[in-house]
Amino acid sequence: MRISVLSLLLLLQMASVFAQNKAVFSVQADKPGAAVSATMWGVFFEDINLGADGGMYAEMIKNRSFEFFKPLMGWQIRNSKASGTLNFGPNLLMINRPERAETNPRYLQVTLNNTPKDSLGLTNEGFRGMGIKKGLRYDFSVLYRLQSGNAKIHLELVTEKGEIIGTGVFIPKNTGDVWQKGETSFTTTATEPKAKLNIWFEGTGTLDVDMLSLFPGDTWKGRKGGLRADMIQMLADLKPGFIRFPGGCIVEGHDLSVRYQWKRTIGPVEDRKLLVNRWNYEFAHRPTPDYFQTFGLGFFEYFQMAEDIGAEPLPILNCGMACQFNSAEVAPLGDLAPYVQDALDLIEFANGSTSTKWGRMRADMGHPAPFNLKMLGVGNENWGPQYIERLKVFQAAIKREYPNIKLVCSSGINHSGELFDYLNGELREMKAEFIDEHYYSRPEWFLANAKRYDSYDRKSVSKVFAGEYAGQSDKTVSVNNKNNWRTALAEAAYMTGLERNADVVQMASYAPLFGHVDGWQWKPNLIWVDNLKTMPTPNYHVQKLYANYKGSQIVPILYKDKMPATGQDSLYASATLDKGSNELIIKIVNASAKAQTAEVNIDGVKKLDAKAKLVTLQNDDLEAENTIDLPTVVAPVEKEIEVKGKKVELEVKGYSFSVIRVKL
Repeated sequence: MRISVLSLLLLLQMASVFAQNKAVFSVQADKPGAAVSATMWGVFFEDINLGADGGMYAEMIKNRSFEFFKPLMGWQIRNSKASGTLNFGPNLLMINRPERAETNPRYLQVTLNNTPKDSLGLTNEGFRGMGIKKGLRYDFSVLYRLQSGNAKIHLELVTEKGEIIGTGVFIPKNTGDVWQKGETSFTTTATEPKAKLNIWFEGTGTLDVDMLSLFPGDTWKGRKGGLRADMIQMLADLKPGFIRFPGGCIVEGHDLSVRYQWKRTIGPVEDRKLLVNRWNYEFAHRPTPDYFQTFGLGFFEYFQMAEDIGAEPLPILNCGMACQFNSAEVAPLGDLAPYVQDALDLIEFANGSTSTKWGRMRADMGHPAPFNLKMLGVGNENWGPQYIERLKVFQAAIKREYPNIKLVCSSGINHSGELFDYLNGELREMKAEFIDEHYYSRPEWFLANAKRYDSYDRKSVSKVFAGEYAGQSDKTVSVNNKNNWRTALAEAAYMTGLERNADVVQMASYAPLFGHVDGWQWKPNLIWVDNLKTMPTPNYHVQKLYANYKGSQIVPILYKDKMPATGQDSLYASATLDKGSNELIIKIVNASAKAQTAEVNIDGVKKLDAKAKLVTLQNDDLEAENTIDLPTVVAPVEKEIEVKGKKVELEVKGYSFSVIRVKL
């Protein structure tokens, strides 16, 4: 068969066009650059969207100590046969026990007159119901005082239809005037997402009860009174480098009287002072009047959780400023001493020996060893000269006592403009270790700003903490925002720029973390939950792929041998070396609908394995979302691909995020 000269020229021309259309990357594996910080990818937790009470904190009874503004919120009195009376102590005043006025004054007094079961009781509705699992043990506890008589407390878990799916009995002992803790457990017979708890009182005498509590037996690590295991497992699976807590805007408070104070969140749970959650009333379009903070999840539990999942703790403290969107109240500079002392005492609580006051408190709570705190945030989304003035006071005091503690400092609420420029300049002048930048923006912003940090000063001692970011499918604070593939893909593209600039950016976290499908105030969120299930969003999968395949050093990856891929032909890319696994990790985002053939040439290596691993997140529909019932609409798919010499060829699908792992 003979090929004409014309045919040969056409073939050569077609081959040339094909080569020109191919997306060619070159990875300079022999030119490792900056180290990727161990804290590069982390998580940000704030008690919003029922994140703690009704979420991570596994307590199932709402308003267990009757300390909400409305003492019976969450409760219904069941007194059909009128065989006794229910009162709050001697009356309905907010302070019933003067000696507990600062922590837990209210309690329930039950007067029993030969009262039979099923005639006098209470029903608790839980947090949007109670998620009950078949065959699981449930642990009930109560603080009580029985001064005379003989009483029984009957427990019934019931479905929405009123069917009994679990029962238990607790028999209080005569204790005179002494309060005691009583406990009992029982096992359930069915699964129910929105159960309620009936509590019936039987017998004679006067029974005082407080801290009525119900926990599932399968808490994280089996700890009594602990955390919801499936939610913590979702965090552990991310392999986060850090966890920032407790927020967020709740650190500031509407005014300083309701700011977050860590010392009120440690010690016995019955002594932790309840506080209204600012998200209770913050949004007129999403009021949540039953949203309070019991602090069963307090600073000790945060530190313990960080240790459990291998993350560095990053606590954020109030700097003497309330939320500038609300009251904008500030503590005078001359009155900052208690705020600063709280910071110093927190470091002692985390790191101090058991011979110190706060180190001993940590040991008494069950953790004699230090938590090894390395960094601390001062203020959240605060701005202006008033923030800098107060920050300097904190910085001087902390560095004097603890020079190795690194400080995370706020760059305000904007990622550009006059407010941002002022703070960024002042903080760098102060040599702040971390500058906390936030951006809640449309997907287009994330795509356009993948090279945001390419021009930052590499020599500055101040590093960037991308502390809160999330693509907004509609606009910030909109109830119409979605965790769709469009936002996640844009975040994946943006994160190539964070990774590529690991010498500038050393921490990053999506926000907010959790959202309850029946109790949210803010969209979007990284993980959605109901009372029984957790649902990873496409955004979660993006975060997980970056954190699980982080690498230890960045290496240059050039597009068409010229420059980093920051949106040319809708492609974005970054690459790292992982010394531990001896892998080259390449991340490629295709933000266009069109599939592209990619050729990745790996320079500076002697030999590669014949097979590489490819993980892909992809969906043709940018509006695609995962749901509680359909959690895998957008989910990673893994397979092996061939390596030809020092080259990897693959199809980069439209609207995709690909992670390639090549063994060196």
